[in-house]
Amino acid sequence: MMRDPFDNNRKGHGWNRLLDIDSWIDSSMYNLYAGAGELWESVTIFFRRFRVSGLSKFIVEIADEGVSLALVGSILMLALALPAFEETEKNWRDQADFSVVFLDRYGKEIGERGIRQDSSAEIDALPDHFIKAVLATEDRRFFDHYGIDFVGLVRAMAENVRANSVVQGGSTITQQLAKNLFLTNDRTIERKIKEAFLSLWLEVNLTKKEILKLYLDRAYMGGGNFGVGAAAQYYFGKDIKDVTLAEASLLAGLYKAPTRYAPHVNLPAARARANEVLTNMVQAGFMTEGQVIGSRRQPATIIEREGDEGPNYFLDFAFEEVKRLAARFPTRTLVAKTTVDLDLQRAAEDAIETHLKLHGEAYGVRQAALVAAEHDGSIRALVGGRDYGLSQFNRATQARRQPGSSFKPYVYTAAIEHFGYDENTRVTDGPVCIGRGKPWCPRNYSGGYAGRVDFTRALVKSYNTIPAKLYIGRDGLERLGGERVEQMARTMGITSPLIVNAPMVLGSNGLTVLEMARGYGTFMAGGMALDAHAIVQITDIHGNALYDYKTDREPPRRAISERTASSMNKMLVQIPEWGTGRRAALEGVRAAGKTGTTQAYRDAWFVGFTGNYVAAVWFGNDNYQPTRRLTGGRLPAMTWQKFMTYAHQNIELRAIPFVDPLPGGEQQQRLVAQPAPAEDGQQPAVRPKVLSVQAERALRELETIFKAAKPIRLNQQLAARRTGGDEAGEPAGVSRQ
Repeated sequence: MMRDPFDNNRKGHGWNRLLDIDSWIDSSMYNLYAGAGELWESVTIFFRRFRVSGLSKFIVEIADEGVSLALVGSILMLALALPAFEETEKNWRDQADFSVVFLDRYGKEIGERGIRQDSSAEIDALPDHFIKAVLATEDRRFFDHYGIDFVGLVRAMAENVRANSVVQGGSTITQQLAKNLFLTNDRTIERKIKEAFLSLWLEVNLTKKEILKLYLDRAYMGGGNFGVGAAAQYYFGKDIKDVTLAEASLLAGLYKAPTRYAPHVNLPAARARANEVLTNMVQAGFMTEGQVIGSRRQPATIIEREGDEGPNYFLDFAFEEVKRLAARFPTRTLVAKTTVDLDLQRAAEDAIETHLKLHGEAYGVRQAALVAAEHDGSIRALVGGRDYGLSQFNRATQARRQPGSSFKPYVYTAAIEHFGYDENTRVTDGPVCIGRGKPWCPRNYSGGYAGRVDFTRALVKSYNTIPAKLYIGRDGLERLGGERVEQMARTMGITSPLIVNAPMVLGSNGLTVLEMARGYGTFMAGGMALDAHAIVQITDIHGNALYDYKTDREPPRRAISERTASSMNKMLVQIPEWGTGRRAALEGVRAAGKTGTTQAYRDAWFVGFTGNYVAAVWFGNDNYQPTRRLTGGRLPAMTWQKFMTYAHQNIELRAIPFVDPLPGGEQQQRLVAQPAPAEDGQQPAVRPKVLSVQAERALRELETIFKAAKPIRLNQQLAARRTGGDEAGEPAGVSRQ
């Protein structure tokens, strides 16, 4: 046996001890290696009995590779889905806490949001034929699968192949609920993966009846209605518990495309869809043909209503504002007067749809958004997408897209505010690189350089090198840095997260359309921060005022100095005149604004203002697919011009602060915008004339007088005539209040 080299009791020379230690290490390593070899040989001999050959070997190797790929894919999908689970930590049930009726700026009812306590029926109380109609059409195996129905998916694929088109979907009710609660309508693999995992989460945490109830209460049903209770009242004027089979089939048919099949918009299409639902019920074995034949012959009739959809994207945004303002109120059933102007809202929707229909395919662009606010911050129009029925994702308030060069005004504003520059400051447009190793070297859109120019020309022509030189302080310019740019953007109303780096000066951070409108509103307001808002007043159902913007608003706040606002406005008004935004120029009204185009042409913007309105317009695709070289000076500027031309008709014009109304003298102030020729050859829309400022002021004074006046004492005889009191034998000649 080998002696212990670490035995201190052993006598001998120190060198011998070192040799003993070295010998012990070598022996131990040899024994460890030999033991491991023997163990591996034993394992190998054991597994040889499982060795296969021929066809069996091929099958085993394929299965082995499949398991490996499945494991890697599961880990990858889980990594993609983890961000989605963060949404489940929020109070995603809180929508049912509020029930709000919305009015437009003139007091006309325009829609509802939330769920009334008496309109959310329990599943067991709903008609059996309605539940069968929904399940037969949306998810026949709802009570048999666990969130994802692979059998139904295979069946849907087979039907689609047979019909050579998409006639059936493979998504379950649980998957659709997961999308409605937590996700957007983006058609991407990432969203489908998140949807699948969230469906499993819902199945684990909720019962089948709870999932079905949430789906029926939250799904959009057309006409600005969410949930079957609201839809039954809106279309049939009755409780959901009382709907007939024909009415139930019509309601169940709305889930596929609520805008396309809304009966108040297209009754023949809605009835045809209801007939398909009845067929589905027969094919699923839920009913016989004899049971549904009566509903086929006598389809449902609806209450006559206007065919126009409400401003649903605006109402979604306003609902969030109401919930924030009303969190402290004792009641959850409210009436909210909003800022929306339905004429301007329709004009905004028409401007977007017109240009997408005429030019969308040519430019490879499918979506757009617009936000317009008046000089006092009242949001008059908000368009969050092309079709609310297909996608309720609000691209005006929720989508963060790169603004490109439309972010440059924030950079110039920060430089003027901090260093005392103005519109005449001279700079050099030339090559610039930032960083080492792989430096960032921005170039102009034209590819060349203009040399020595002033701030005005640099912004009007949208040179990219000047903001970069301001960022690092080059060619005699003070170093601005990213922190000052970020601070200025925050001061002017930008709230989205900003990555502070050199590319930020060219709009590399994602911002919303609403933020951009709010930021440019600072220029329109002469340097005061624009308090963009959608709610004017909130009352309870008895008319008691709970919130009033005029008295409860935050005090006005100055964001930039008048001197800075003056320099910026003098530069921005020239962009529609001889710069990149010439297609946004208005006839008879001086306008200001800036175009924006991002890398690979994924986003195109025009954000501009007059003395009356500020509006931001964005065009792009939900999946970030590049457009066909669409720039901000084209469709966004054209859409802005079409909308603003309509908005400035028959109103009292206001001048842009610190800027002459129009070159040519004060006489131009009395001009109003003229209708622009319509691209589709139709007669251009004309905005109805509204009250003048003087008339509105006089009416408000009358309102104050009437509110302060004492109640009028009516002669009872006169009152009796109004109510029929004389016929009841009431004495005359007695006065009462």
